[in-house]
Amino acid sequence: MIIQQRILTFITRANWILFAVTSLFGLALTSPAFANGIIFGGLIVTINFHLLARTLKKALTPPHLSSHNVVLAKYYIRFVASGGVIFFLISRHWVEPLGLFIGLSVVVASIMLATMCEFKKLIFKEAV
Repeated sequence: MIIQQRILTFITRANWILFAVTSLFGLALTSPAFANGIIFGGLIVTINFHLLARTLKKALTPPHLSSHNVVLAKYYIRFVASGGVIFFLISRHWVEPLGLFIGLSVVVASIMLATMCEFKKLIFKEAV
């Protein structure tokens, strides 16, 4: 269980760090609409990740275990709400779709980074 908690903590911190770094680079190097895409995409996916983690933690912590239907319902509500926000942002031309795609990739990048770090620890642990 310790490795899972370490990975979750790493991903949670890395989400905000990658979001801040990509947002700052976007603001400094790109057009305002592209930077808005990075910022809004990063916010959407990072907030969704935290809400999902909170939902799962509440659902799987005794003594108040939730039904899987409740967890799925909350997931789909967040999914539809995120889709609506993304549609609204793109249809109003407030964001560039490519910038939004980069922003929405923040959590995926942090998960990949956490995986590579744990894989590196495993390989070097075996090598010693």
